[in-house]
Amino acid sequence: MIERILPPDVVAVEAVVDTVAEPHPDEAALVARAVPRRRQEFVTTRQCARQALARLGCPPVAIGTGPRGEPLWPDGVVGSLTHCAGYRAAVVARAVRVSAVGIDAEPNEPLAPGVLDAVSSSAERADLARYAGVCVDRLLFSAKESVYKAWFPAVGTFLDFGQASLRFTADGAFTAELAVSAPEREASRAVWADGRPRGRWMVAGGLVLTAVVAGGHATTPHF
Repeated sequence: MIERILPPDVVAVEAVVDTVAEPHPDEAALVARAVPRRRQEFVTTRQCARQALARLGCPPVAIGTGPRGEPLWPDGVVGSLTHCAGYRAAVVARAVRVSAVGIDAEPNEPLAPGVLDAVSSSAERADLARYAGVCVDRLLFSAKESVYKAWFPAVGTFLDFGQASLRFTADGAFTAELAVSAPEREASRAVWADGRPRGRWMVAGGLVLTAVVAGGHATTPHF
């Protein structure tokens, strides 16, 4: 499903059932203490990632984890992972074509009480009130997750939910206005010419799906 909101340069592999039981030997230590559910999510999502990498012509390597839990991709590759109940996905692309990518999937169900206020502003909530068929708190949460997953590997700094103000359009697009430092904004312009990450969103199969992608040239964004 998620490939519907991705440009052709990005390869996506999804799974709705878990078919691989054991992690890659070089990834086993990363989930040695994980509960069974978390372990299975990890195994299946990384298996999707290796299948996606294979479509790029890459060997089936282990995918490590960085200091903030981000996946570590082979040289020359950018990618992103997501998983939720009943859905796992991985996307990858050649860094010469795509400079940043972040994806997220969430069940199209309300978050726990109080979470919406923590992840959004009143302006964002008012903006989304016009959309039917989507849980606005999940959409905001998912879109901000995608922004962060694209931002952190590209810029290298932490981005809080409150630093991103999102504006959505009915045609399935969104734009993030970021409250970041001048050096961060300057660094981000190597990825997004105006410093504003752009993404796509959709609701399908009981899920809210979001993706943020930046092309290899900041002047020609995909979204």
